Amino acid sequence: MKKKLSLTLYWKCQLIGWSVAALYWGYTGITSERFDPLLGLLLFITDVGFYILITHLYRNFALRHQWQLLGLKQLLPRIITSVIVLGLVFTLVTIVKIYFLKCWFIPGFQQPFAEFVQVNRQPIFVAGVRLMSIWLLAYHLYQYEQREIRITKENARLAIITREAQLNNLSAQLNPHFLFNSLNNIKALVIENPESARRGIDLLSDILRTSLYSGDMMLTFVNNEIELVKDYLELEKLRFEERLQFTIKVDDELLKISILRLSVQTLVENAIKHGISKQKDGGLVSIQVEKFPEHICISVQNPGHLDIDESASGVGLKNLQERLGLQYKGKATFIITGRMPGVVLATIMIPNL
Repeated sequence: MKKKLSLTLYWKCQLIGWSVAALYWGYTGITSERFDPLLGLLLFITDVGFYILITHLYRNFALRHQWQLLGLKQLLPRIITSVIVLGLVFTLVTIVKIYFLKCWFIPGFQQPFAEFVQVNRQPIFVAGVRLMSIWLLAYHLYQYEQREIRITKENARLAIITREAQLNNLSAQLNPHFLFNSLNNIKALVIENPESARRGIDLLSDILRTSLYSGDMMLTFVNNEIELVKDYLELEKLRFEERLQFTIKVDDELLKISILRLSVQTLVENAIKHGISKQKDGGLVSIQVEKFPEHICISVQNPGHLDIDESASGVGLKNLQERLGLQYKGKATFIITGRMPGVVLATIMIPNL
């Protein structure tokens, strides 16, 4: 079964727009007394063909230099320059085309080319500037609208994924096993160590409060994220006791830097779930946030053995990777590796804005 050929919106607009313009010019010729149908047809065909070619070449040039991504302040000078250049090209092409067609089809036409240029260059240039201004304005307005639509879609998708991350985080904290262990640990401390029991309740309520009432924030300050991580680790320590040790190292200048919310938390949860909980003697979870000239590095190291299949199928890590890609437009990276035997290292690299 043959595929049906279909024109894109761009080509439909090109053909319709320049055909209407050429028909308008042809109408002025039809009303004259010496109208030549063959000459009129050739003028129509060449008008549509040449002017589509000129504007299409401009479109390719603009796309190659990514003008569709520029802001208004950067784009406006380029449009003004382009209008003048395209107006000059329009003038040259039109004058040469009309002059030679008249020489071929109008008997006795012997006007010198220089005189023909002198008489017609100004009105043709003005018409060319007007037409190219309309074309460029329509084209870039359409590109701007498409860019805004893409940005809106990406923001909406990012908001949805962020909400899913909040729900995943809340689900992990509220699952029966987690709550059972946490409440049992707190219950055991009520008689033996009431102060630690109260602390456990406070930690659990802080974590739940953060998950429930942080709103739709996509980013958070480093210090806020680290405080959440500390609460989570301290609560887990009630369960693992001496089996869980942790260190946190953050450059002071990074405390007020914005990072993706729940990014460090996700890595720490993964380290405990797939690392500490599976080690008989537990181990050390090392968290570090460092600043480099071109990026900020967030790393979480824990004892364990890297399982590629298990890591790839994890909902939390897959969610984190997609959120990083959307938030930082593909400029952030996430890598989890077996740094050495018995050690797993998860690293996030985000651009240093």
